[in-house]
Formats: sequence, structure tokens, C-alpha cells
Amino acid sequence: MGGPSLSRRTLAEAIGTALLLATVVGSGIMGERLSGGNTAIALLANTIATGAGLVALILTFGPISGAHFNPAVTLAVASQGGFSWRDVPFYVVAQFSGGFVGVATADAMFDEPIFFASRHVRAGGPQLLSEFVATFGLLTVIWGCAWRRPAAVPFAVGAYITAAYWFTASTSFANPAVTLARSATDTFAGIRPIDVPGFVVAELAGAAAATALFRWLLPPAAGTAQGSATTARDSIDDKREVA
Repeated sequence: MGGPSLSRRTLAEAIGTALLLATVVGSGIMGERLSGGNTAIALLANTIATGAGLVALILTFGPISGAHFNPAVTLAVASQGGFSWRDVPFYVVAQFSGGFVGVATADAMFDEPIFFASRHVRAGGPQLLSEFVATFGLLTVIWGCAWRRPAAVPFAVGAYITAAYWFTASTSFANPAVTLARSATDTFAGIRPIDVPGFVVAELAGAAAATALFRWLLPPAAGTAQGSATTARDSIDDKREVA
């Protein structure tokens, strides 16, 4: 009665992350081309496509791999015992590899240079704070919904990322694999390679803070300090997650 094998789960993570990046980068290119120079319209198009695509991808791959698509999510779930540390390297490699495949695919579809270093500046304290907040919020949504309403996680995550595109100065990358992959496209969704390390540190810090918070917030079940957290972790590992 075991679940999918590690090879199947890893492939699902790679494909899901590739499709996520193709959605993010491709919709950014399309939005910029059709917006007539109106950045707000381009960002709106990018936002809607990303949020909708994220829901669809989590629903599709969640039953197979958990649909993390995000090293921060994988590490957070593993840190709480809901995911085997032995599987973490495979997931992380799949996520980063899939991210680059998705970026290359999007650039190829729109006849853009493939793997061209981005010149989109995303630097400074406000940007780093934004990434901390974006990732803290993402993991908060995941842990909170997984505790009582695991079936709602795909929709909650998609809704949160859609909102975070607009309320964070960084437009909410909230994902180290997404961040690194987006440094390889000189398009609307890009980020300069030099700005990547700061984003990744902020994202991991935000994920750790949210995980620590919910380890304290979740009430014990049946007199066990870890009971509720285990329920939340298992729900995530069984079905999902992301952004």
C-alpha cells in the first residue's frame, strides 16, 4: 500500500516546477508584449496566470509528490518530520532542474534568448523584506490550511500568491528554485543573478519563521505535543504543495 516511488515523485516535482516556471515567465512575456507599455497591465496578466496555474499544478501533482515545487517547502516539511530527509536532495535537485527547463521552454516559445542573464534589478532592503514576508505568508497559509482543511491548500496557495504579487515590492518569488531560474531569463519576470543570494536567504528565513510559529500555534492532540503538527505535516506530504 505504499505511495508512488521516489523516482515517480521526483519526476512529478521536476515537471510541476518546469510548468510553474513556464507559466511565470511565459505569461510575463505575453503580458509585456500585449500591454502596450503599461506595466500594471502586464503584471496583472502575469499574476492571474501564475495564480491559476499554481492551483492547477498543485491539484494535478499533489497526490503524486505533494506538489512542493519549492525547496523552502520541502525543507520546512522535512524539518517537522512530515518528509524523509533522505528524499530532500532528490526533490531539491528536481525543483531547481525543472525550474531551468521551464524558463528555457518559455523563452523558446516566445523566441527569446535562452539562458540569458537577467538585467532586472531587484535589490535593497525593501525587496529582501518583501521576500521574507512573501515566503512567511506562503508557509503560514500552507501550515494553517493543512491543519484543518487540507483540500483547500491548492486554492489558498494560489489565492495567496495572486495577492502577494501585488502587496509585496518584490512581486513575491517566495521560492529559491523560482528565484534562481528566473535569473536566467532577461524578460519581464527576471532577476539579476547578483540579487539571487539575498532573495534566497530571505525566503529560507521566512519559511523557517512561519514553520516555527505554527509549531507553537498548533494545539497538542491526545496529550501529545506533536500531534497536531504531525497531522498538518502528513496532510501536506500526502497532497501537495508549492510557490
